[in-house]
Amino acid sequence: MNIQKYMAFVKAVEYGSFTRAAQSLNYTQSGISRMINDLESEWGISLFERGRGGIALTSDGLKLFPQVKRICNEHEMLLMQIEDLHDIQSGIIRIGTFSSVATHWLPNIIKIFKQDYPSIDFELLLGDYTEIESWIIEGRVDFGFLRLPTKAEMETIFVEQDRLLVVIPQDHPLANCEKFPIHELLNSPFMLLEKGAKAEISEIFERHQISPQISFTTWDDYAIMSMVENGLGISILPELILQRIPYQIVATELEVPAYRTIGIAMREQNALSLAAKRFLEYLSYRKKK
Repeated sequence: MNIQKYMAFVKAVEYGSFTRAAQSLNYTQSGISRMINDLESEWGISLFERGRGGIALTSDGLKLFPQVKRICNEHEMLLMQIEDLHDIQSGIIRIGTFSSVATHWLPNIIKIFKQDYPSIDFELLLGDYTEIESWIIEGRVDFGFLRLPTKAEMETIFVEQDRLLVVIPQDHPLANCEKFPIHELLNSPFMLLEKGAKAEISEIFERHQISPQISFTTWDDYAIMSMVENGLGISILPELILQRIPYQIVATELEVPAYRTIGIAMREQNALSLAAKRFLEYLSYRKKK
């Protein structure tokens, strides 16, 4: 029973609401409140401050939350491993991913995988590189797509090198050039794509010792494409996100080619559920044949 109370605590923190925690766990709101009250009584501390604006962790609750969350994650891993012993006809695979992989790779992989394992469900968490790394370490996802290299304590699998291309408006003076000169990055406002602490675009600037006029920064690839289309500047984006786009822009290679390395990272490959391990065997289906 304690694990249910722990899960109630974790979900209440994640959703910031007893009502939404109850909905996610299929309990009543009063049931969640009772479990939280039981924990507070058992531990002799107050976990939440309750007010008209909702709930907020106390300092004691903040200290205990990471450990309670780890216990819940480990319990879920235990259940998945028990499930593995009964084959992989059901279960859930949790994947951390960024937008281009979610848009262009995962749909086809999941489609082919579900033809063989129709009862396996998926939970996709979209974030930047830093968020995905955190989810992997915390056990929030089974594995995640990341730019490599990543943190040393994670196991990784190389997937693909993805070219980084300059994107410019169709009426740009260099729209027809075969290779975009590095120094020309200095002559237009620059839209910078940043996906967490690991910024491959900024590394290009450092490597060539240039400082473009950065007029806009975001982690949203599509916002950048729209702004480039509207003549607000130029940018550098991964080739993967530039597939099947509705924007009227031109993508061209830099005179010194640049890439990002995409891989999959996990805490321990051997600790993955059987379903997650089997899913990794389907990576070759990321592109439609």
